[in-house]
Amino acid sequence: MEQRVHPDLKDVFSSLTDMILSEETLNDIRNKGKQAIVSYKNEYLLLEEQWIPGLKDTPKVSVKIYRPKKQETMLPGVLYIHGGGYIFGSVEGNDAKCGEIIEAVNCVVVSVDYRLAPEHPYPAAIEDCYAALTWFSQNASSLNVDVDRIAVVGGSTGGGLTAALSLMARDRKGPKIKFQMPLFPMIDDRCNSESCNEITDKRVWCKEFNMFAWKMYLKNVTGDIPMYAAPARVKDYSNLPPTYSAVGELDPFRDETIKYVMNLTNAGVPVEFHLYPGCFHEFEAIEPKASISQLATKETYRALKEALYN
Repeated sequence: MEQRVHPDLKDVFSSLTDMILSEETLNDIRNKGKQAIVSYKNEYLLLEEQWIPGLKDTPKVSVKIYRPKKQETMLPGVLYIHGGGYIFGSVEGNDAKCGEIIEAVNCVVVSVDYRLAPEHPYPAAIEDCYAALTWFSQNASSLNVDVDRIAVVGGSTGGGLTAALSLMARDRKGPKIKFQMPLFPMIDDRCNSESCNEITDKRVWCKEFNMFAWKMYLKNVTGDIPMYAAPARVKDYSNLPPTYSAVGELDPFRDETIKYVMNLTNAGVPVEFHLYPGCFHEFEAIEPKASISQLATKETYRALKEALYN
């Protein structure tokens, strides 16, 4: 795999070490992730943490709200969903990303702290996200947000939950989503695509880790896998929000992403899609200074701003 990595990413890729992912190492990985979080401060933003009501049997959900301090007009909103294979990741670890979105797009961001597997398997994560979307929509006015301009954005697991949330909102006739941005989304539990079989290097997200994460998330599911758990299983792609998606050539999610955007396009959903050559999973986060990473990030913000302001 190393010889196929984009030139801008070769140095950082060669410096990575194998990750060992199992039930025994999961807590250690989570703790290391928490220790790596850098305290985020931005003098131009208002940050607020809040517990919001859950829906049905869902307990209260924690969200973090990011707003410009000098907000003088009603702005669009972004519901941000972090990644982490359904088993790790946090809101705090994405503070800087949410701040970037506000600076690039000029919007209000709500980031949802959904419950993690295996302690809280499906449908905990997606129900928490749906509760957050519902609350965001119902409280848009008090947040000075235009309820008709709310987008959902997420990468990896966050991308999978973004796709699932759009399906759930459509089928439950729930809050309107103006635009969805499932980036390199984790949407197919079968893990049998050519790209998934191809990517086995444990320095980055690979087939082995993917299979483990799906096992944790779906551990209580019996019978058919619901499409709200694995959106690649959906049969009807109609009436979903306009979409932007992107994935790296060396990402195990490459083929499922390509198939997903093709199905959306065939159903008449407006889609913009980017495939980045020689790029592995989460390349933008692992090496944000690389020119290919900066290009990918710039394109996501450009597309998001165009969708919310045009």
